[in-house]
Amino acid sequence: MKEAFANIIKSIGEDLSRPGLADTPLRAAKAFEYLTRGYHQNLDDVINGALFPSDASEMVIVKDIELYSLCEHHLLPFVGKCHVAYIPNGQVLGLSKVARIVDMYARRLQIQENLATQIANTIEDVTGAYGVAVIIEAQHMCMMMRGVEKQNSIMKTSAMLGTFRTNQSTRTELLALI
Repeated sequence: MKEAFANIIKSIGEDLSRPGLADTPLRAAKAFEYLTRGYHQNLDDVINGALFPSDASEMVIVKDIELYSLCEHHLLPFVGKCHVAYIPNGQVLGLSKVARIVDMYARRLQIQENLATQIANTIEDVTGAYGVAVIIEAQHMCMMMRGVEKQNSIMKTSAMLGTFRTNQSTRTELLALI
């Protein structure tokens, strides 16, 4: 990856021997590896057994989980926040694990629409919840720094499963709470 970044820098007409760029290919490779670390994570390690029996039957919401991802079309960042809700069915997920699941999928080349669905499906599969909802609000650098160059645009996506899809009052309660 280091050599690939060196070739990219050279191809835009820069001089890699310039002091400010001398170590940039290695730094860029390490940064890109970090930004895409979700490919090297697996769900079992992320959950790490933090699924607990519970009689809770009301909505569990973790809101404003910051997320950082890379657009799979331009390799530019999109940043924002994610709200995750689920209705337990006999077990709850450790609180930090919700954020870790968001990170695992966000730290891959993505489009926001798929990201919301991946998170929702995973929470549903892991918990067996009666319903799962994921709402993501993000700003996309591919739309802000290039192309249409709209600085104030925010994309919102949602994935609603189970009772969040079938019961309007459950969905309304969620939207009021977030």
